Amino acid sequence: MESTESSGSGDIQRTLELLWEPDRRPSRGPKPTLTVDRIVQAAIRIADAEGLDAVSMRRLSTELGTGTMSLYRYIPSKAELLDLMLDRVQGPEEAGGPAVDNGDWRTAVEDLARGTLAVYQRHPWLLQVNQARPVLGPGTLDSMEATLGRIRTMGLTDPELLSVVIMVDGYVSGVARTNVHEVEAEQRSGLTDSEFWAAQTPYLEGVIASGRYPVMASLAEDTFGSAFDHFEFGLQCLLEGLAVLVERRRTGGDEAPTVRPHACPPTLRPAEDATATG
Repeated sequence: MESTESSGSGDIQRTLELLWEPDRRPSRGPKPTLTVDRIVQAAIRIADAEGLDAVSMRRLSTELGTGTMSLYRYIPSKAELLDLMLDRVQGPEEAGGPAVDNGDWRTAVEDLARGTLAVYQRHPWLLQVNQARPVLGPGTLDSMEATLGRIRTMGLTDPELLSVVIMVDGYVSGVARTNVHEVEAEQRSGLTDSEFWAAQTPYLEGVIASGRYPVMASLAEDTFGSAFDHFEFGLQCLLEGLAVLVERRRTGGDEAPTVRPHACPPTLRPAEDATATG
């Protein structure tokens, strides 16, 4: 699934106003009959059901029973609307609501991973959006505040705590993308996953038995079965790795690495560096 949209591609100032002051009304014109919240919720419903490409101002006007031009009194374009949608679906309530902070960072990371997966499953269109430059609104910041607050007990540096969040999202989004691709493949081919692999079985059994792939031939029968929870296994491996780092920091066996700035080309170095040897 390729990215079809990018966050932060609209009028950033207007987007921030809509995120943080959604109830501010125009100073002129007739009394508003809609709200930004209703428009955003309608857009999310359409995207969930039909994909992000189905969301347009024209389609929203039909959904809300109003004229297309009326929507522009609330939201300038689809670019700003997308940022509002992103902030809404990434709020803490979407990931299962606020969790009790019991001081256990491991539980917090598990909650983050499972909650994030649930968000991607409810809103698969998120995987189509390039979010390298997000416009930060209350939903996103509320989630980040809650998560960072719960994992502070890891004893890592602040940049490392942020890196933990980024790492978890990278792992989860990869799993979610694979799941979405599987659903899309079944819809396009008309074959279930079982039917697809059953069609290959006679050929695979023959080449495996030929001796050309001895390692593959030695694998247990259930190796490629659907019963094994790859997401859970990967998550536990990630947590075990973090636990080793946390313990080393706690016992003083591992210091936080020194982060060195990126090397600058000679032509971009400060003038004093160039004359230091003169």
